[in-house]
Amino acid sequence: MKGIVMCILSEMVESQFGMVEWNEVLDDAGLSGVYTSSAMYSDNELLTLVGVISERNDVPVDDLIFAFGRYLFPAFSERYPNLISPYDNFLDFLESIDSVIHVEVKKLHPDAITPLFSHERLGDQQLRLEYRSERHFCRLALGLIDGAAEHFEQAYDLVHEPCLIHGGDHCGFLINLKSDDV
Repeated sequence: MKGIVMCILSEMVESQFGMVEWNEVLDDAGLSGVYTSSAMYSDNELLTLVGVISERNDVPVDDLIFAFGRYLFPAFSERYPNLISPYDNFLDFLESIDSVIHVEVKKLHPDAITPLFSHERLGDQQLRLEYRSERHFCRLALGLIDGAAEHFEQAYDLVHEPCLIHGGDHCGFLINLKSDDV
């Protein structure tokens, strides 16, 4: 896991629960919590922290991971505005994840491990994304998608099937835009 993600998790916990809580999470997890944006950390370290945060704050892990994805999007947007500002709508942005966003991430951080996204535009208001990752962080991806929708002020519905966690070879996200008329 790239250190920037760990740093943003720290920011989220500190902003929502306070610095004392973050320090106690680190103590409970047996971790130092000294993270640098450019370093790599094990996925298990992130999962350990999420588990401790979940337990300490009585928030289901899936809900916490989704909320973290929502929090990540504006944090990434603030740090890397040049990756998001070229897009003026939600679906165009989502289509760019693998072909533009992840390519640029790899330029900035060659050791970053990014999931694979493929897409198929099914119409002006509909997009199908396929998410493939050995990490099975689909809840994080869903949170990031929701954060992007908020950024672009776009209401949407999403059907998530199949799912890696439930035996699929990928996660399918069928995204339907909601019109302003509804």
